Amino acid sequence: MNMEKFKDTFKRIMPETVVNHIRNEKDVLERLPQDLEAATDPIRRDSIRNIKKFHNAHIGERCFVIGNGPSLQKTDMTKLHDEYTFGLNRIYLMFKELGFSTSFFVSINDLVIEQSAAEIQALDIPKFVSWRSRKWLTPQDDLFFLYTSYTGPKFAKNAAGRLWEGATVTYVALQLAFYFGFSEVILIGVDHSFTTKGEPNTTITSEGDDPNHFNPKYFGKGFRWQLPDLETSENAYRMARRVFEADGRIVLDATIGGNLTVFPKVDYGSLF
Repeated sequence: MNMEKFKDTFKRIMPETVVNHIRNEKDVLERLPQDLEAATDPIRRDSIRNIKKFHNAHIGERCFVIGNGPSLQKTDMTKLHDEYTFGLNRIYLMFKELGFSTSFFVSINDLVIEQSAAEIQALDIPKFVSWRSRKWLTPQDDLFFLYTSYTGPKFAKNAAGRLWEGATVTYVALQLAFYFGFSEVILIGVDHSFTTKGEPNTTITSEGDDPNHFNPKYFGKGFRWQLPDLETSENAYRMARRVFEADGRIVLDATIGGNLTVFPKVDYGSLF
């Protein structure tokens, strides 16, 4: 029996819980060298120490996690001037028009950070980026390097440890919001739909204006980006909902016309 047939037979005869346990153990072992490097790297150790000032700093407060979908064009963003906000990836493209910045910035995708490093570095707000991005970003007081991973599904309550990416930066922002202590998190601009189709996680190069985000220049012509994995993202969001609600907190979805169905929906205008 060849190896592929053996694997198929094993999966059929063994309980799913056993198969998942073996898969998880294998993932832990494969990730161990990276775990050790992240735990001992001076840049990471500084971030582990410094990020703790955010822990439970916003208990009882609410925040908005701003996705970058086209629905933001229909959303009155000026209402967020005095709110706590998490901006993601290239959200800064709207800062000038808004007249203010988000409270926090989060980016974990290698392609986004590599191509936008100078713009990210210049942002004058707390910035939370993947530890991998140390290749392109210079450490500074308001820059926090997160240890994020593609594998090992979980919802991290401790942002100083490992965070699973869940195939979307929005999920990392939810883990940060939980760590910061926010009791109510409201999603906007999380359209959960893309005009551009193809195999999830495939890297492509834009050939023109970007139809998938609030600004046509977001992933404009020549920008390299990865096609979304919406199924994995939904699994991550369901995990986030369970953790928030088990702790007496809530995540609401105020995206105008969004296709995500994981979180309770709420009318954006009714929040103010």
